Order: sequence, then C-alpha cells, then structure tokens
Amino acid sequence: MPKIKTNRGAAKRFKRTGSGKVRRNSAFTSHILTTKTTKRKRNLRKSSIMAPADAKRIKVLMPY
Repeated sequence: MPKIKTNRGAAKRFKRTGSGKVRRNSAFTSHILTTKTTKRKRNLRKSSIMAPADAKRIKVLMPY
C-alpha cells in the first residue's frame, strides 16, 4: 500500500493540537479593514478550534 498524500492546501491552513483537535485562523482579515472596528480586527487575529463536524473532514485531508 502506498502512503496517503497530505492535502497541501489544508496543511497550510490548519494545525492539529496536542489532543487531536483542529485549530484554524479567522477569515475576513486580509482587506477592507477600514470599515472594521479595532476590537473586531483584534479578535480576528486569534485562532479558534474547528467544530467537530468540520474537523472530521479536515482530518481526512491531513492523515499525518
């Protein structure tokens, strides 16, 4: 059996935590920042844990 390839697009966007959960960064941070409040932009910098249903799909793309 050959090895399973990791989806490189997913590998660049998501990271696994020590307990196996999937961490992601927030969207809406790249442009049109003048209309967003400072508080909103500051909160968008933080990463968050993916929902279990979405994390299951990402784990298929990143087997290792």
